[in-house]
Amino acid sequence: MLLQGKKLNFIGDSITEGVGVEREENRYVDRIAAATGAICRNYGISGTRIARQKTPSDEPRFDLDFCARYEEMDADADAVIVFGGTNDCGHGDAPLGSRGDRTADTFYGALHVLYSGLQARYPGKPIVVLTPLPRSGERDFDPPLSLYVQIIREVAAEFGLPVLDLYATSPLRTEDPAIVEAYVPDGLHPNDAGHRYLAEQIGEYLYNLLENS
Repeated sequence: MLLQGKKLNFIGDSITEGVGVEREENRYVDRIAAATGAICRNYGISGTRIARQKTPSDEPRFDLDFCARYEEMDADADAVIVFGGTNDCGHGDAPLGSRGDRTADTFYGALHVLYSGLQARYPGKPIVVLTPLPRSGERDFDPPLSLYVQIIREVAAEFGLPVLDLYATSPLRTEDPAIVEAYVPDGLHPNDAGHRYLAEQIGEYLYNLLENS
């Protein structure tokens, strides 16, 4: 298969780490590895954000933001997949900032730091951006999750990065109570069945992207 032996680094939060699944082999990252033969490295850490937190969290692990740890990933990846942003919206205190920001202290700036850093660390390799999944109660956040998604798409476009817009295209629609019950019981973290959907959608996207790269 096309992805056989390809080394894929996945940096993410609790969804990537696998909160919500009963067994590790049911995580979307592990499912993609099993289905394609790719070497999938999981760098997901629960609670983490893309941008830097101003006030330290009660759980120090939550403050291992993407910008602070992307250089810790193995450097020989054939592609890097970035899946985050929902925690920046849900419990982060970094401001959105503006398009000209270039530090990790705002969401705009952190995306620039992360994307430019990944391009420098993995020259010529695809850096694939996944937008956050829809989540229950997202309209109660201020700013709303949809704005974070918009900014992710905007900055990724500036860097010419491919984007799989899960917010717009995932079948895991949390406004549907039946979907929540079956696939996202807590309204945020997909269960084993939800990760199967994630693996199928992300795996197909990566297959098609790397086939044409």
